Amino acid sequence: MRVLVVGAGALGGYFGGRLAEVGRDVTFLVRPGRAEQIVRHGLHIDSLHGNAHVHPRTVLARDLSEPYDLILLAVKAYSLDAAMQDIVSAVGPETTILPVLNGMRHLDMLATRFGAERVLGGVAQIPATLGPEGQVIHRMGTDHQLIFGEVPGALSPRVRAIASVFDGANFRPRTSEQIVQDMWEKWVGLAALAAATCLMRGSVGDILVSPGGRDMVLALFAECRAVAAASGHEPRPAIIEITTGFLTNEGSRLTASMLRDIDRGGPAEGEHVLGDMVERAEKMGVLTPMLRLARCHVATYEARRKREQAGA
Repeated sequence: MRVLVVGAGALGGYFGGRLAEVGRDVTFLVRPGRAEQIVRHGLHIDSLHGNAHVHPRTVLARDLSEPYDLILLAVKAYSLDAAMQDIVSAVGPETTILPVLNGMRHLDMLATRFGAERVLGGVAQIPATLGPEGQVIHRMGTDHQLIFGEVPGALSPRVRAIASVFDGANFRPRTSEQIVQDMWEKWVGLAALAAATCLMRGSVGDILVSPGGRDMVLALFAECRAVAAASGHEPRPAIIEITTGFLTNEGSRLTASMLRDIDRGGPAEGEHVLGDMVERAEKMGVLTPMLRLARCHVATYEARRKREQAGA
């Protein structure tokens, strides 16, 4: 199976690098600067599960000329429009697209562009970041799981085929017959974490020691759960317990990647993670005052960032 990994950041670099490590037919679609970096120095993975140094194939968008069997789409939501344009030549009649973006909006966008029958659901569970020299750093936790499945829920032959390709690589692949539920459960926790840490510009631990901090975090989590429940995807009790645990872990230095994007002055996934949640809530009559505030906060940051970039 020919695999095209779109994006060699933390997620794409880790899962694609692990596949390359065991000899799978993997090519990375990257920008020129990242391609040069990988060609010169290889792709480094610094992980609690063992380090790796591989020299995978890379390709630029302009050089794509034939379809791939599987496209692992591992870009940030704000890069999705550009990524969809880049992969047009790589999508054929038998191509499967496996996105591992946060939230849910991307499923509709990909289905509209390429057809719903080509798109799987996916969840990446790995606390990885990209280091200053382009290395993938996986030192903040042990989880390195990739969950995927058909959006309608069946365990299809193509899902089994993808699982066989992933089998033997140094990460945990898991097929799911309820991938939409899995995606909602991750989204609920992520949205609460992003809203809290972006609003307060601090870690979970910093928020919890502040007056009203715990109540604020739990209120955000409750709003996100209410939206999921109204959408038919109320998180399961075990997930609620796990998520409550990391949202109320005193002393935790955990922040959302959205806050890290803001801290470095880059674009953020505010509308994809927070805005979409708020809009779904409004359509169903679910009140989300805290989420609305967080959305406005991140949107204001984006407006200022774009204005300053334009020199206005």
